Amino acid sequence: MFRRPSEWRIFWEAFSQDRLAVTAAAVIGLVCLSAILAPLISPYDPTVGDNNLRLAPIGTPGHVLGLDGQGRDILSRLIWGGRVSLVIALLPVAVATLLSVFLGLIAGFFGGTADMLIMRTLDVFFAFPAVLLAVAIAGVLGPGMLNVMLSITIVLVPYIARVAYMATVTVKNELFVDQARVCGARPRQILFHHILPNTLSPVIVYASTLVGIMIVLGAGLSFLGLGITPPKPDWGIMCADGRNFLSVAPHVSAVPGIALILVAMSFNIVGDGLRDALDPKLRK
Repeated sequence: MFRRPSEWRIFWEAFSQDRLAVTAAAVIGLVCLSAILAPLISPYDPTVGDNNLRLAPIGTPGHVLGLDGQGRDILSRLIWGGRVSLVIALLPVAVATLLSVFLGLIAGFFGGTADMLIMRTLDVFFAFPAVLLAVAIAGVLGPGMLNVMLSITIVLVPYIARVAYMATVTVKNELFVDQARVCGARPRQILFHHILPNTLSPVIVYASTLVGIMIVLGAGLSFLGLGITPPKPDWGIMCADGRNFLSVAPHVSAVPGIALILVAMSFNIVGDGLRDALDPKLRK
């Protein structure tokens, strides 16, 4: 007897056909795995340096990616810095997504006063550029990992909530929702059993593309001295540490800079792949 393939299988078959997205996902998986296993695979303490080998170039025996201006192993700092950068991006995106989905569902489903209060309040944040707003909030709160994550979360909520709101309004007017109302379904059942599952796809796709951007934003705040405080490794701090040595040791800033670009691009590519795989109109 013919069995209809599951939604998961359909999604995976569509996603796996996109070789670029699969490659990007593999890069992200490798970075995440190295971040998780940092205590085991890091060859040196990322905060301890050797002044006798300051600014050693790439390929130095025992130090594949060289050393920075304080004689610290760049590979070790890259691994531990990736751990910090991923946490700074992933956790705020996850928290902002949960909060934004809730706000978008309430505003889009009930409309009226709820729509006016929630969405008009969030619209205020759109009056300011996202990066400038993050810098301002981080400047008020002060440097530190928790403050950076809080500032990123605040910046993200209006954008993700707008996507959730638009998806909710669209799904709310679908025929199957009207049928559920006619059958006597309660508003809570309609909201969580019919509307919520059908609004998650665009939100997940949008959130996945934001992760890469937030990694760059978090690194930028650290670069400006508003994020992670030394000697804790962070890709933004690593880029800042190499500013004074660009002419004699460009690898000190180039290595973390390349890592930032690679990971940010990978998240964007995966986001595009998820969009293509989740949208039936875009499936190949």
